Amino acid sequence: MNLLRVAILLLIPIVLMLLSADYFDNGHSICLSKSLANMECYACGMTRSIMHLIHGEILAGWHFNKLGILVLPLLVLFWMNLLLEQFGTKVFQWF
Repeated sequence: MNLLRVAILLLIPIVLMLLSADYFDNGHSICLSKSLANMECYACGMTRSIMHLIHGEILAGWHFNKLGILVLPLLVLFWMNLLLEQFGTKVFQWF
């Protein structure tokens, strides 16, 4: 077991919860599609959507990116799998 990895994996959700839901709402987009073609891609707004969903703001999350509702549970499963791997358990063989 790597204690540093476990600590980092445990800190990630804590830090995201401590940040305000609108922490990433302002600022310049780093999306190449948005910058070069002035068109939003399917991932545009995903970070903002996930942050609002984490804080229970479902409508705001839906507004930023509708796929966030599907992506957040997958991210949670992926995070759980990474955390459990550090203890020698692999729950999801397909992740």
